[in-house]
Amino acid sequence: MRKELLKGLTEEQIKKVHECKNSDEILALAKEEGIQLTDEQLSAISGGACLLNSEKCAQCGGKPGAGGYDKKKKMYYNWCRSCSYKWYEDGTPKLD
Repeated sequence: MRKELLKGLTEEQIKKVHECKNSDEILALAKEEGIQLTDEQLSAISGGACLLNSEKCAQCGGKPGAGGYDKKKKMYYNWCRSCSYKWYEDGTPKLD
């Protein structure tokens, strides 16, 4: 999830968000923790952007699709729908 969407959460809550596998789990976590989500957070979750670090591809400027989680690097990555470029949440390229 983009860092600005995690503002106001504790480190423990952020860890729990990153462990969620889908939007439904994030919403259930928010309810369980009593977290009041902002409109921007709800939009990101419902729009599938919860795994995205960026709103556009670092390579071509295209729109990212839902990326994934690299268990080996313990980091989320983004995937571009236009050029298939993949990059980690810290901005480094993901080399398959």
